[in-house]
Amino acid sequence: MKFSIIVPVFNRPDEVDELLESLTHQSVSNFEVIIVEDGSSKPCSDICKKYESILDIHYYYKENSGPGQSRNYGAERAQGEYLLILDSDVVLPENYIRAIDEELGHEPADAFGGPDRAHDSFTDTQKAISYSMTSFFTTGGIRGGKKKLDKFYPRSFNMGIRKDVYTRLGGFSKMRFGEDIDFSIRIFKAGYRCRLFPKAWVFHKRRTDFTKFFRQVYNSGIARINLYKKYPESLKLVHLLPMVFTVGTILLILISLIGFILMVCDTKQWLGLCAMPWIPIFLYALIIFSDSTLSNKNVKIGVLSIASAFIQLIGYGLGFLESWWKRCILGKDEFSAFEKTFYK
Repeated sequence: MKFSIIVPVFNRPDEVDELLESLTHQSVSNFEVIIVEDGSSKPCSDICKKYESILDIHYYYKENSGPGQSRNYGAERAQGEYLLILDSDVVLPENYIRAIDEELGHEPADAFGGPDRAHDSFTDTQKAISYSMTSFFTTGGIRGGKKKLDKFYPRSFNMGIRKDVYTRLGGFSKMRFGEDIDFSIRIFKAGYRCRLFPKAWVFHKRRTDFTKFFRQVYNSGIARINLYKKYPESLKLVHLLPMVFTVGTILLILISLIGFILMVCDTKQWLGLCAMPWIPIFLYALIIFSDSTLSNKNVKIGVLSIASAFIQLIGYGLGFLESWWKRCILGKDEFSAFEKTFYK
C-alpha cells in the first residue's frame, strides 16, 4: 500500500462524513484511511461504519491527548509507504491523491504539502476566512500556493511524509500549538527535503465563525514565540508583521481618540488629529474589500473579508505579544491558551 491517510478527530462527526465522502471519489485507490477519535464526546464511529464497504478504513478511539499525539497514534498503525496527514475539516478534490502520486513519480520527496481553497458550498464567512488566510495582503503566503519558496514548511491540514522518516523523527512533539511547524523544522534539521505540491490542494473549512477564527489565529501567535524559544533561527521578518500591524492599529486609534477628546474640550482645530489616523486603516480595508470582491465575485464576501483580515492580523499579533511578554520578558515556561478548543 502506498498511502495511509491519518485524520485526528475531536467532536466533528459531520466533517468526517464530508471528508470520507470525498475520499470515495478519488481517481486512484491505493490508500487506507485511519480515523483517530481523540476522546470525543460526539464520536464518529457510526459515520466510519457507513464507509467500511467502500473504503479501506480503520477507526480507533483513544483518550484525549491533542491532535499531534493522535496523529502519532495513527502513524504507529499505518501500513502505507507515505503518511498523508489531514485535518478533519478538509474536503478533497477527486484528483488529490493522483496529484501527489504524479508529483512523487516526477521527483521524490521526503515530506510535502499542498495549499488550500474555498469550496462553493462554504458559507460566506468561511470564504472570507479562506481569503484572509491565503491572500498576499494578509501574509497568507504558502497557504495561497506560492511556488517561489526558499523552504516549504508543510502544515498539518495537508501534509505528507515518508513513514520511515516520520518514524525516525518520532512524529509530532507534545507542543500544544505549532506542533506541525515544529515537525517541519525538525524534518529540515535532519537533512530531509520538503516540497510544495501546488496541484495537491484541499478545500479547507477552517473555522465556521469569527470567534473561533480569532481563537485559532491567537493560538498561532502564541505558537510562533514558543517555536522561537525552541528554534531562535525560525523567527523571520514576516512573522513580525502581524504584531507590527496590531501595535500600529492600536496607536492610530489612540491618537484619533486623543484628537477627539481635544476637539471636544477645545476647538475644531484638532479635527485633523482625530480623522487622519483612520486614513491608513481605511485604505487597507479598501484594498482587502476590492481584492476579495474581485477574487470571490461577491460584495458581501468582500465586506466580511475586511473583518476577517483584521481578526487574523490582530488576533495573531495579540497572541504573539502576550506570549513574548510571558516567555521572553517574564521567563515563564511554554504558554498556551484556549485549550478547551482542542482538548478536554
